[in-house]
Amino acid sequence: MNVRIEESWKHRLSNEFEKEYFEKLTSFVRQEYATTTIYPPAKLIFNAFDLCPFNKVKVVILGQDPYHGPGQAHGLCFSVPDGIEFPPSLVNIFKEIERDLSIPYPSSGNLTRWAEQGVLLLNATLTVRAHQAGSHQNKGWETFTDAVIRILANERDHLAFLLWGSYAQRKGEFIDTSRHLVLKSPHPSPLSAHRGFFGNDHFSKVNEFLLSAGETPIQW
Repeated sequence: MNVRIEESWKHRLSNEFEKEYFEKLTSFVRQEYATTTIYPPAKLIFNAFDLCPFNKVKVVILGQDPYHGPGQAHGLCFSVPDGIEFPPSLVNIFKEIERDLSIPYPSSGNLTRWAEQGVLLLNATLTVRAHQAGSHQNKGWETFTDAVIRILANERDHLAFLLWGSYAQRKGEFIDTSRHLVLKSPHPSPLSAHRGFFGNDHFSKVNEFLLSAGETPIQW
């Protein structure tokens, strides 16, 4: 199957694109875009991959679903385009960065700047119906994104994985912690951020790890 995705990822994921589950997923997603409002825009489904080629990945942040409100989702977990109001989880992420690294609160919630530095902002499910959280779960996307994590964990070394909340932690439980930095904490949502997301120091820990591995730290 010919999937429009950045070439290094297309090469690594070519086997997934030929599997039956992915063909079923593709048919489902095409039908959904043809008949109802789906986010993100179709051309941005693989935006996380297009902005962050396989060999440039340094950090992986796992989300769950794209945002399901108008204008919010653009293919990067937790991120919103310029000019869009920050969702609550993103507000808390920026609060923790400010506390951890004394980096001023940004004017934009667009995390493209992170992706271009090597942060793969990966949602478990890459599409969603408007105003229906979780509506595209259990259709095949999770199998695909599990394969993405497994390929990264097996073929690369010295990556940092940020697993926020129980869902992300389950999804990343097979990652070899002797080869990679795996940081876990509660999710940044207002429901759980005060139970340990705030104060987790993940952003400074990632940069210390990258420096120790001879990599350039992320400008959060």
